Amino acid sequence: MTQPTHLTYSGIPTFARAPLVAPDGDWQADVAALGVPFDIALGFRPGARFAPRALREASLRSVPPFTGLNGKTRLQGVTFADAGDVILPSLEPELAHERTTEAARQLRERCRLPVFLGGDHSVSYPLLQAFSDVPDLHVVQLDAHLDFTDVRNTKWSNSSPFRRACEAMPNLVHITTVGLRGLRFDPEAVAAARARGHALIPMEDVTADLSSVLEQLPKGQNVYFSVDVDGFDPAVIPGTSSPEPDGLSYAQGMQLLAAAARNNTVVGLDLVELAPNLDPSGRSELLMARLIMETLCEVFDAH
Repeated sequence: MTQPTHLTYSGIPTFARAPLVAPDGDWQADVAALGVPFDIALGFRPGARFAPRALREASLRSVPPFTGLNGKTRLQGVTFADAGDVILPSLEPELAHERTTEAARQLRERCRLPVFLGGDHSVSYPLLQAFSDVPDLHVVQLDAHLDFTDVRNTKWSNSSPFRRACEAMPNLVHITTVGLRGLRFDPEAVAAARARGHALIPMEDVTADLSSVLEQLPKGQNVYFSVDVDGFDPAVIPGTSSPEPDGLSYAQGMQLLAAAARNNTVVGLDLVELAPNLDPSGRSELLMARLIMETLCEVFDAH
């Protein structure tokens, strides 16, 4: 007799219905999710603290394995775990960073590919610190904003995670940022990123010639994906703190992630700046949970 399964709206919402585990527990998995419900480093509208829970609920719509129209089954036999959320203090960012890095390191010891559910973009800095032993680490960042500012009232805002990471991590050798757009850019941050040799790819280049942009992505490297929801067009993904018009379509975002997944070793992925409270339709978290799952399909298809 076939074992009954929960419908999407029932049961306890762990990520992709994975077993709930402790970050430092006795478990092993191919993929493990960790929530980082932190948004006190935002410069505009709050709400990203609610994203890990929303993404878990939305992920129940896309529980692997998946069999497509062509009959191909994806993520068959890939094991998942959900390590819950980092327990974060409300007003102690340094302690929050320490706990986030430690939990991320614990995941790396127990799974092949950690998936981090943010959180504002400041969490990418402590998450990346858990990868300080990965040689020649590259970041592929989908984002409307560069997030390489030195100081914006504080050194730890969501405008500065990659500046802090580059300062602290000699092994972080390159960042490719795709989807940049908007009226305001910090000239010093742009100059500093270019001085390090980072690739700054504006949205207009994606629109003009996506194939050429795909060729600019890393190849044969250890890659960490950082997906900022505001990299996408707000007509597609409205649930974000600082939306910028004329962003990535879902298809463009997936083509970028799929190409990078096929041509590199993906060591980690974070999805940040999702504010589900700003999208009463719920489609922002549904599409971003789907994006995570499709990216995992590409990673495990390729390797």
